[in-house]
Amino acid sequence: MPLRVRLAAVFALGTVFVLAGVGVLFYLQLRSSLRTSLDAGLAARSEGLRVRLTGADVPLDATLASAGPLGQLIGADGRVLAASPPARTWPLVGGDVLASARSGPVLVTVRVGEEGTRVRAEPLTLTPGRRVVLLVGSPTKIIDAAEDRVRDVMVLASVPMVAVSALAAWVLSGAALRPVERMRRQAAAMGVADTGGRLEVPPTRDEIAALADTMNDLLDRLHAARARDRAFVADAGHELRTPLTILKAELELALRPGRSIGELTEAVSGAAGETDRLIRLAEALLALARFDTDSGQLVHREPVCLADLLRQAVRAATPAAHMKGARLRLTVEGPLLADVDPDRVRRAVDNLLGNAVRHAPPETEIEVSAALSPEETVTGTGPAAVLLQVRDHGPGFPADFLPRAFDRFSRADAARTRGEGGAGLGLAIVAAIAAAHGGRATAANHPDGGALVTLVLATDRLLAGWDGTSSDGRPTSPCSESSDRQG
Repeated sequence: MPLRVRLAAVFALGTVFVLAGVGVLFYLQLRSSLRTSLDAGLAARSEGLRVRLTGADVPLDATLASAGPLGQLIGADGRVLAASPPARTWPLVGGDVLASARSGPVLVTVRVGEEGTRVRAEPLTLTPGRRVVLLVGSPTKIIDAAEDRVRDVMVLASVPMVAVSALAAWVLSGAALRPVERMRRQAAAMGVADTGGRLEVPPTRDEIAALADTMNDLLDRLHAARARDRAFVADAGHELRTPLTILKAELELALRPGRSIGELTEAVSGAAGETDRLIRLAEALLALARFDTDSGQLVHREPVCLADLLRQAVRAATPAAHMKGARLRLTVEGPLLADVDPDRVRRAVDNLLGNAVRHAPPETEIEVSAALSPEETVTGTGPAAVLLQVRDHGPGFPADFLPRAFDRFSRADAARTRGEGGAGLGLAIVAAIAAAHGGRATAANHPDGGALVTLVLATDRLLAGWDGTSSDGRPTSPCSESSDRQG
């Protein structure tokens, strides 16, 4: 059922309940007022008869008749002593009412013939020693008819009022939902290829306008994500095309007749190198895709000695650095036991060291350091953080590259060959690993020269020591060495 119909139905139903409640209260109040007025009239008649009958020698029937219809005097034995037409034979009320009336006034409603009658009964002393019960009555058909007319009028008037309220709700809800319907049509008209579509924001500053703003923000994020995905696919295809082209060329050369063993070996070696490059590129793309899907599920934190992790990474990068004529120097302030994912952090450090070794000039030093973040936290209120830095003494990053240093497929030197500079995914993976740890990665040029990449990792806790124990009960530590510096 459309929302507009539901709103009109709910509004009409609410109107029915309101009118019913107000009508019932008004009807009960009107009925009470009419009954009170009738009882007051009976009391006045009864008082007039009391004055005329008490202590006077007057004809009882004539006196009762002159005061109006339905008047009776009932003796002590329950018989009618006098009455006005048409109440002459039987008492208007029963014996229990007469018994109660001998001690005070009583008001009851009885039926006389086919009509309802309101009767007032009260004691009366005609002469000393002669007590009777005075009955005066009045038909209720007039007030019954008035009550019926009022009830009918209220019922008949409620029908158009409910209809008018439903119509008003229909019109008002239509006006209120018109911007929503317009936004729905605009959203439905947006094609899959529409990368700039936005919803019209109503000029009113209400919830509908807020919804339109929120939807536009969502569309902007979706458009940006789609643009990133398209760029990612295009860049990935471009990166894959080059090694595949080279691989195809190498294989075609190997298939040419008359090739010598040396030429075949060279062609196969080239094809193997391009295959390794394709594998590395595919692994990098897969890693980034996994981080985009759910980075939190990829990080498995455990207590890790960052000093040992960095020593292992530096040791693994040392042969490549020596081939470039560069030196690696590691500085760690304490063991730095932290809850991080060792595999992810090791990959980030390997990427940073690989970039630094690749671009470090000969006879220069690559500095690797780790310490407690001077900010103590990443956000100022979150968990503790550690700070890893890798610095070389080369020319540094181009100024226009720094804002996009961690973008995918970005390279500091666009003219550099892919074989020398990689696919431009290393720093992007570093940034993804930092974000998965609740941290961040930054790139800058050191004031004294060279490129400086900083990796801040948020950790649930920084452990001053290790609470494990060996078989003989002595404390153990995950750090294999206690020194803080490695040359």
